[in-house]
Amino acid sequence: MPLRRILRLAPWPVRRRMLAGAQKRLLPRVAPERRLRTARLLVPLGARPRPGLAADATIIGVRTAGGRMPARRATRVTPAGVRRDNLDRVVAALDTAGIDWFRVPVESLTGTALAVRESDRNRTVSVLEALSASDAGRLEIVLPRRSRQPRRARRAAKVLRVSWPVTDRLGSLVFGTAFGCEIEFWREAGGTLTGPRSNPVADVVAADEPAVFAPEHVFGPFCVPGETAHYRTRDVFTMVSPDRVSFPIDVVYTWVDGNDPAWRERKARALRENGWVTEVSDQAANDSRYVSRDELCYSMRALHAFAPWVRHVFLVTDGQVPAWLDTGHPRITVVPHEVIFGDTGRLPTFNSQAIESRLHRIPGLAEHFLYLNDDVFLGRPVAPEMFFTPGGLTRFFPSTALVDSAPRLPSDPPANSAGKNNRRLIQEAFGRVLTRKMKHTPHPSRRSVLAEIELRFAEQVEATAGHQFRHPDDISLLSSLQQYYAYLTGRAAPGEIKYMYTDLADPSTPFRLSRLLHDRHLDAFCLNDTDSDPAAAAEQAALLADFLPAYLPFPAPFELSTPRDGTTVLEPPRTPVLARQATRPAAAGPIHPDIALPAQPASPSSDSSVA
Repeated sequence: MPLRRILRLAPWPVRRRMLAGAQKRLLPRVAPERRLRTARLLVPLGARPRPGLAADATIIGVRTAGGRMPARRATRVTPAGVRRDNLDRVVAALDTAGIDWFRVPVESLTGTALAVRESDRNRTVSVLEALSASDAGRLEIVLPRRSRQPRRARRAAKVLRVSWPVTDRLGSLVFGTAFGCEIEFWREAGGTLTGPRSNPVADVVAADEPAVFAPEHVFGPFCVPGETAHYRTRDVFTMVSPDRVSFPIDVVYTWVDGNDPAWRERKARALRENGWVTEVSDQAANDSRYVSRDELCYSMRALHAFAPWVRHVFLVTDGQVPAWLDTGHPRITVVPHEVIFGDTGRLPTFNSQAIESRLHRIPGLAEHFLYLNDDVFLGRPVAPEMFFTPGGLTRFFPSTALVDSAPRLPSDPPANSAGKNNRRLIQEAFGRVLTRKMKHTPHPSRRSVLAEIELRFAEQVEATAGHQFRHPDDISLLSSLQQYYAYLTGRAAPGEIKYMYTDLADPSTPFRLSRLLHDRHLDAFCLNDTDSDPAAAAEQAALLADFLPAYLPFPAPFELSTPRDGTTVLEPPRTPVLARQATRPAAAGPIHPDIALPAQPASPSSDSSVA
């Protein structure tokens, strides 16, 4: 039997040891140019083969980091949707049985909880046992924690959990017990009800307090903006904790299809007009920077699944539209470069740092937003508090990698040149030395901070916007400068994120992805292609084609069921857009006629001051 098949079928502890041995002893014996291919062929990343599985099977056995379990198969589902379905099933069953309940908040981001009186325990357990007996339901004891859960122990449990795990057709991704509904049994004594455990708001309420109804977002952030469902609760639980973010958050992506013939012609013409590019650095215009392998599609799948609280997604392109994207979806806006550059900079541009210097000018963009490259992916459900403080400060994630302390040299890669330019600006403005790079994660950002930087460092920002390719004088506004500037002006704080960066050309990448696919233990990860040999492009594409559909198998609602034939192009604006400096970027000036923009809610924590 081939080793790859043995690895697919082996239990994870055995597979992990075998992969570690292969990486340590086998790969060094392979010629360097063949190591990535060998690793990709050796490491199983796609869906596990299931001999004998009926195509119409509705329930299948799946492997998870917590062990094996049955799960229902589905074609389109989201974690927030599974969470809500689990909750609503329990609510409907309790209502049918005439059992009183009220919803309470929980510490878990993805879980939900209902409170039931202890006097109704036996009836409730009977209802839950019957309810969980179908559709691969699971009924578990949460408190007290036990290694074994005999059926009779449920009658003494303080907290139970009901869930119906859901998986994709091949069993690659499972939304399991973490999205279940927990039932807490509250003790009644002395006119009060006391919960069996603490929660973010209160664990004691008056027994005779009348019920009220509250919307979904009151109980936690893991829901879609504008969610209309309301649940019975007590008045104290309608008061949102001060630890919660309450302002809207948007997302901005930048994307390019480097295989588009018209785009390639524009790039070739611009290269002829910028003879300095080849003299500066091979990385200023290397093709790997512009390759699209549908990473954007999967990055946006991850965003939709793991950050349902995002209000709107803006995709900034050179007028290009991915073949799979439904531009009519109400939460998606494609923004051509003309809209954000206006009469500034120089178009067409092939300089990511120039594009980043204009992103805060997107019409309708929220004050608080996340900036993502298309090779950055969320890895599991995350809360908005990971990226912003409740008071509106941005969080930033310093890397252990240091900015080269040597003076800027002509031979420096563009990213290093920008880092050193940022360091000089920070030192001149604040007398501090910028030493650490930022992780390749989503970058929390504020429009007002970026507009302030544009005014304070107008010469450097304007020069960056005017370079059609990455230039030694460029600054990196979104991925480094804004973080340190905001920190030193009291509008940012260091954050924590569980994260992985890996280069697609690195032969160890398949091994890292294998663990990630099994454990799903990271908040975010970056699959970067820095400067690959064109001969390795096919291997990298095959690696992503194995991993991404297995990690993110569920389509998002903004994906077309039948993609268009190749990348399409938006019509240019019929009237010029006059981008301008402002203390707070506004959606003023003519807007692209084909773009429907959301209304801009007021943000209580906006800061429009200008240094």
